[in-house]
Amino acid sequence: MDISKLNFIAIIVAALSSFILGGLWYSQLLFGKAWMKETGLSEESAKNANMTKIFTLSFIATFIIAFNLAMFLGPQSILETGAFYGFLAGFGWVAMSFGVNDLFEQRSFKLFAINAGFHTVSFTMIGAIVGGWH
Repeated sequence: MDISKLNFIAIIVAALSSFILGGLWYSQLLFGKAWMKETGLSEESAKNANMTKIFTLSFIATFIIAFNLAMFLGPQSILETGAFYGFLAGFGWVAMSFGVNDLFEQRSFKLFAINAGFHTVSFTMIGAIVGGWH
C-alpha cells in the first residue's frame, strides 16, 4: 500500500485519543485503583517510575498501532468498517493475547478484563477515527 494515501492527521489524532483514553481508563476515576491492586503496584512505585520514558514510549507504540491499523484498513474504509475491524483486532487479537499470557502468568481475571477492555475500546476508537476521517 502507498502510505502517501494515509491520513496522517487522523493517525495522530487516533493515537492521541487512545493515549487520552488510557489516561482516563487507568485513572482513579475508572479502573486505576483496581488495576494497581491487581498488578501489585503501589502509589510509591508509580511515583518513582520514569514517567518520561513510559509516556514517550507508550505514545510511540500507540502511534505505531494507529499507523498499522490505518494500513490494514486502507484509504477507502469508512467509520463503521474501521470501528468493526478495530474491535475485531482489539478483542480478537490483542485481548485474547493478553488472555493467554494472563493464564500462564496466573494473573487475575479482573486484571485481564481491565487491560483487555481498554485495548478493545482503544482499537475500536482508533479504527473508527482512521476509518472514518477522509
